[in-house]
Amino acid sequence: MDVALISDSHIPSREHEIPPSFRERIEVADRVIHAGDFDSKGALADIRHMATALTAVSGNIDPQIGLPERATVELGGVTFVVTHGTGSPQGWADRVAAAVREEADSSAVGVAGHTHERVDTVYEGVRLLNPGSVTGASPADRPTMLTATVEDGSLDVAQHEL
Repeated sequence: MDVALISDSHIPSREHEIPPSFRERIEVADRVIHAGDFDSKGALADIRHMATALTAVSGNIDPQIGLPERATVELGGVTFVVTHGTGSPQGWADRVAAAVREEADSSAVGVAGHTHERVDTVYEGVRLLNPGSVTGASPADRPTMLTATVEDGSLDVAQHEL
């Protein structure tokens, strides 16, 4: 199963659209995971239209779009716990790893955004993924996203930037 991991689109307040090459990756994915900060109901609707299936959470600027603060989804034998990661950049990994442990166990993968910095790391035994900003919204300096192939409990992650 192919998964597109994105976050921090910030449309329309900071950016106008997702770059075409990233839209293509989103459209061909079996599942899209968005870690929040859509910025508008229109941005959420656009991603829903592109995605075959969508797991999404609200970010700190999304209080009115009707998404949960956390979501858990099992794909190809891998459990993903999705949250935005709201708060100071210092402590981001602590907050996301704690969310994973509260929702699942340390074998689950945490997906969060908020910092606009792409991350693929293991923190205190928990794998954490941050796709950065799919539009390159400030403070990011370029659009970034992750794609993953999940099958039989294995996870292979690729990083993409423009």
